[in-house]
Amino acid sequence: MNSLQQILTKLRYFGPAWVFASLNIIVGTWVLYIPQIKEKLVIDDAQLGIALFCFALGTLVMIPLSSIFIKKIGVGKVTLFSIIIFSILFLAPILVQSYITLCIALFVVGLAACLTDISMNALVSDIEQEDNVHFMSASHGFFSLGGVIGAGIGSFLIVYIELPVLHMVYASVFVIITNLLLAKAYISIKGKQEEEEDKKKSGFIRLLRPLFGLTVIAFLIMGSEGAIEHWSKLYLQDIVAVTSEKISGFGFVAFSAMMTLGRFLGDEISKRFGSLPIIIGGCMIGIFGFLAVLGAQVVITIAGFGLVGLGFSVIIPELFRLAGKAKGISSAEGISFVAGFGYLGFLLSPPILGFLSKIESLRLSFIALLLGTILAMTITFFLKRRRE
Repeated sequence: MNSLQQILTKLRYFGPAWVFASLNIIVGTWVLYIPQIKEKLVIDDAQLGIALFCFALGTLVMIPLSSIFIKKIGVGKVTLFSIIIFSILFLAPILVQSYITLCIALFVVGLAACLTDISMNALVSDIEQEDNVHFMSASHGFFSLGGVIGAGIGSFLIVYIELPVLHMVYASVFVIITNLLLAKAYISIKGKQEEEEDKKKSGFIRLLRPLFGLTVIAFLIMGSEGAIEHWSKLYLQDIVAVTSEKISGFGFVAFSAMMTLGRFLGDEISKRFGSLPIIIGGCMIGIFGFLAVLGAQVVITIAGFGLVGLGFSVIIPELFRLAGKAKGISSAEGISFVAGFGYLGFLLSPPILGFLSKIESLRLSFIALLLGTILAMTITFFLKRRRE
C-alpha cells in the first residue's frame, strides 16, 4: 500500500494519478448511454462495433503524433490540455443524430484519448525516475477507480437526469475543474523524451523477440478489459435479460471496483509470489469469472464480472514490471512496447466482439474472451517454465 500512501499524501503524485481516474470517469459515464445511443440511431451490434472501431482508428492515428506534441509542448502541459480536450469532445457522441456523425465523433475522441493516455503514462514514468519512486500500478488503480465513479455513481444518477448530454456535461465539468486545480503539481514538467530520443533507435524486431509473449498476453488481457467496458451493460440487458438501468450498469461497476482493489494491493502480493505466478493466478481467477458471466444469472453474472476484474487487476502491472527487466533493452523501451500492444487490444476488441455478436449473440463474444484468457495463461506457463 506504500504507493497508494504516496499518492494520497503528496500532490505531485496525486495530480497525475487523478488524470488516470478522470479519463475513465468520462468513459464510464459514456458507456452508460451506449444502449440509448444504439436505440436512438437504430443500429445493430455490428454497426456499433464499426463506430467503436473508429475510436480505435483515431487512437492509432495519434500514436506516432503524440511524441511530437510532448516533445514540443512538454509532457505536463500536454497531459493537462489533452484531458480537458478529451472531456469536452466526448459530448459529441452523445449529441450526434446520425450513424455517420457518431463514427466521425468517436474517431476525433479517439485522437484525444490516445494523447491523454500516452502523456499521462509518460508523466508518471518521468516522475518515477526523477524521484526514485514507484506509483505506476497505483495510478492504474486510479484509472479503475474512475470507472467506479463514472459508471457507479452514474448508474444512480441516470434515473434522475433526463438528458444524457446533461449528465455528460456534469461529468466533464467535474473532470476539468479538478484537473485544473491539481495541474500546478506537474504542468511544468517537460519530460526526458528529448534527451533520450536521439540515443535510442529502437527496432521493432529487436524489441519483439524478448517481449513477444508479454505483448500477446497484454493484447489479450487489455482486450478483455476494453470489451467488458463497452459490452457488459448490453450483455446484462440482451443475454441476462436485465431490464433495470441501474442493475445493468453494475457488471462494469463490479469489474472496476474489484480491479481497483486488486491494483492497490497488487504490489505487496507480487513481492511475495513473483510476477509470473501472479499472472497465472490472475488468469485462473479471470477464467472462473468468465464462466460465471456465461452462466447468465443476474447475481452470478455480476459477481463473475467482479472476479474477472480482480484477476485481471494484477496482470498488466506485472507485465510492465517484467518488460522493464527484459535483458538487452531499456526499461522504458520494454514497458512502452508492451503497453502499446495492450492498448491496441483494449481498443480493437470492442469492434471485434461486435462482429462476433452479429454472428450469433454477445454470448459468443464472451466465450471468445474466456478462450483468450485461457491462451494468456498458457503462454505464461511456457514463459515460467523457460525461466526455471
